[in-house]
Amino acid sequence: MSILGGGMPTRGGGGGAKGSTDVVAIGDRDFEKEVIRSELPVLIEFASERSQVSRQVAPEVEAFAVEMRGKVKVVRVDVDKSPLLVRELRVQQIPTFMIFAEQRIADAQMGPLTKKRLVQMVEPFLPRAAGALKAPELAQLLKEGAVVPVDTREAAAYGRAHLPSAVNIPIDEIEGRLAELHMLAAQPVVYCRSGDKTKDLATTLAEAGVPVAYLEGGLLAWEAEGLPIERP
Repeated sequence: MSILGGGMPTRGGGGGAKGSTDVVAIGDRDFEKEVIRSELPVLIEFASERSQVSRQVAPEVEAFAVEMRGKVKVVRVDVDKSPLLVRELRVQQIPTFMIFAEQRIADAQMGPLTKKRLVQMVEPFLPRAAGALKAPELAQLLKEGAVVPVDTREAAAYGRAHLPSAVNIPIDEIEGRLAELHMLAAQPVVYCRSGDKTKDLATTLAEAGVPVAYLEGGLLAWEAEGLPIERP
């Protein structure tokens, strides 16, 4: 059997795992169809019905599958029923989690993981929205003088705390001040408190032919990275 080289015999879908329609149970013969050929990134959980740890982590995996529905395929391999997969992928501990993306193993971690940790694990392999910048990326661009952060919150919130060198243009004024936005000294990057509003704004502006970058996760993501904040 050659998992990574194709040519592995397949059969129809493996069926839903017990207690969840979002986690697909697969075996040796399902791997090519369900994982290698998947258009989405795939999270594989190697588990065992005999393992108490596997049973404990199952709700976290299932919650992750629900949250990532349509973005990530989640499959579960019972190591007792899939010895070929276990051997070929060198699984040595239960549970083991692997990310498959672009027909290859992109990441692997052993031990029980929470839903939050699973999200962090798969995040680098999710499709990025046009114009989206993560906080560390924005910090580097800001250091290089390539961008100007645009705080879209109300003036009072901006006055309490904002990104270094940020200018303030409230979000309900942006569309009427586009010329001002694009006359800034560098490329504008809009942000709000949590990123949701500016993500929608970026989509709206892109549809109007005026693409603009935005900070994923907003000010909260910036603070979570421990990056500097300007305060009065």
